Amino acid sequence: MRASVVGGGTITDSERALAEAIGRELAARGHTVVCGGLGGTMAAVCRGAKREDGTTIGILPGDNPEAANEHVDVSIATGLGHARNALVPLNGDAVVALAGSAGTLSEIGFAAVYDRPIVGLGTHEIDALEIEVVETPEAAVEALEDAVSG
Repeated sequence: MRASVVGGGTITDSERALAEAIGRELAARGHTVVCGGLGGTMAAVCRGAKREDGTTIGILPGDNPEAANEHVDVSIATGLGHARNALVPLNGDAVVALAGSAGTLSEIGFAAVYDRPIVGLGTHEIDALEIEVVETPEAAVEALEDAVSG
């Protein structure tokens, strides 16, 4: 499975630890991580995945594939700016949403538009969308697997 992970570009230490744990858990279970390819949540989830020898894909807002964080295996330069937020959930089978702001909200919205299952761990609560809220990285990955296989 390809799992898109969305969250803030600027994060706290606890949010960083959570994103790394998500990346480790996804990779340990053989899943590929898709993210926005830059810093914050994106770097942390990729770092976690690489610690478990996982594969990471970064979908970048700019036109330089070298701008990706050092833990991205496959860098996709789009030149689309914030419009690239539509491509992050589109390229995953399901989405894990972590803490973030407007960009994260847009990715959650696109996940719903593309009918991707959304699992939330410390993210926004949006009454109009179906987001399965979980408490741990392990529960997040289990929920993704159940949603995709079920």
